[in-house]
Amino acid sequence: MMYRLVSPWTVNAAQLESALQEARFEVCGASQEKSVGWIEPRGVEHGTLLEVVAGQWILKLMMEVKVIPGSVVKRKADEQLANIEATTGRKPGKKEARDIREDARLSLLPMAFTKQSTTLVWVDPKASLLVLDAGSQAKADEVLTCLVKAVDGLAVQLIDTQTSPAAAMAIWLSTKEAPQGFSVDRECELKAADESKAVVRYTRHALDTDEVTQHIAMGKMPTRLALTWNDHVSFVLTEALQLKKVAVLDVVFEAAASLASDGKDDNFDADVAIATGELQGLIPDLLEALGGESLHAG
Repeated sequence: MMYRLVSPWTVNAAQLESALQEARFEVCGASQEKSVGWIEPRGVEHGTLLEVVAGQWILKLMMEVKVIPGSVVKRKADEQLANIEATTGRKPGKKEARDIREDARLSLLPMAFTKQSTTLVWVDPKASLLVLDAGSQAKADEVLTCLVKAVDGLAVQLIDTQTSPAAAMAIWLSTKEAPQGFSVDRECELKAADESKAVVRYTRHALDTDEVTQHIAMGKMPTRLALTWNDHVSFVLTEALQLKKVAVLDVVFEAAASLASDGKDDNFDADVAIATGELQGLIPDLLEALGGESLHAG
């Protein structure tokens, strides 16, 4: 998910590292339902929480939640409610029943399984670009909330384009002509805008066919389309201008092999430099293919 920095990136690395340390991730306590905090992007224990590679800033947020199935909470609460009714002869009211369910949930927390997920954050200060490796808006909002706490005065907005991705993808498929520097791959999803909400999915399938053109002519709009940029990066573009399944292709790593480390390093720096270097070329080209950026007032 791609954001534009509305405010200038004035924080320095030492200041940000200090702010991130105050919000370092800690595992959930026995009665804690959720924990969110920053972890080392390099994966080295007790390492720095900010990595700056060739001017690119990399952070990583960890989220841990305890998973308690609703059916288990209900069963435990129902047992208590039945017990109260059997011993006192009265049926607990709505508020008491709600409190009992909440108590049942809290009592199960220490035994609950934990589920962890991480989100990578990439900031390109020069390009005023913020990219989150988040698959949902809810997760992105969580990351942004933590980032705003760490970076005083930070303001961002989702990147928007003059032409909507759906309209552009429909043109590329209808004309069987990808924008300059891009090629259409073999995956696509088309969705009807009417009440039928009919969906057609193509996987590992040629898309330069009359059948695909016919679906678009009948009003189905592309919601996802697999593309490759300059034979270097493959990805799936969504109607919400998200890039999914991003993969830097082998040819890039082969070309960079001469820059590979001597084995002393974990290749983190090289991987970051390669991935961000490719995306620094891809993103402007993609925005241009979508008619350029739509600049919001304020």
